[in-house]
Amino acid sequence: MAERPALAALFITLEGIDGAGKSSHLEAAAAWLRERGQSVLVTREPGGTELAEALREWVLHRPMDTLTETLLVFAARRDHLVQVIEPALARGETVLCDRFTDASFAYQGGGRGLPLDVLSNLETWVQQGRQPDLTLWFDVPAAMAAARRAAVRAPDRFETEDEAFFGRVSAGYAARASAAPMRFVRLDSTAPREAVWQNVAAALHARLAPTAPTSMPP
Repeated sequence: MAERPALAALFITLEGIDGAGKSSHLEAAAAWLRERGQSVLVTREPGGTELAEALREWVLHRPMDTLTETLLVFAARRDHLVQVIEPALARGETVLCDRFTDASFAYQGGGRGLPLDVLSNLETWVQQGRQPDLTLWFDVPAAMAAARRAAVRAPDRFETEDEAFFGRVSAGYAARASAAPMRFVRLDSTAPREAVWQNVAAALHARLAPTAPTSMPP
């Protein structure tokens, strides 16, 4: 019997405002990919390395200005790329990451108002061309996301922001999606969880087998 050809390693990111529901689908997506022959590494941003996790705690819980916040996020991202993401992809592993640079454009750019050219320069310097192969954007109104957050956890420094802030963050995500339509898949995260999951699985299936029939295997 001929060996099954190895699937290409992919870099897949999950994005959305706090409370959009993306994290609840992370492990399910990893399991779905593994069932189809992918070796999967699950990670997050800010975070993923000892240094990046320490910077995450600072960013989420200590007061700072917007540029300081942005520089710390990109410092964490650089360490994450060098220590985790690039080595995993080189080994043939698919990387499934909870947030990446789109979050910086949405939060620090859209939410905080940092000039986009500053973010674009940092993106170029830090990533050296690395971009996700697929980005799943869990889109939900700011008011619904706020209600979800309040029901499950105490807020961090970002989650204490008002609805207007998260409206700007959502607009930042929409702008990134518009600029990269071949990479982004928008998911209506107001739908019931199972319906959202079906759309996640369909997006993953389409990326793994873009020329396959439209029907999705279970």
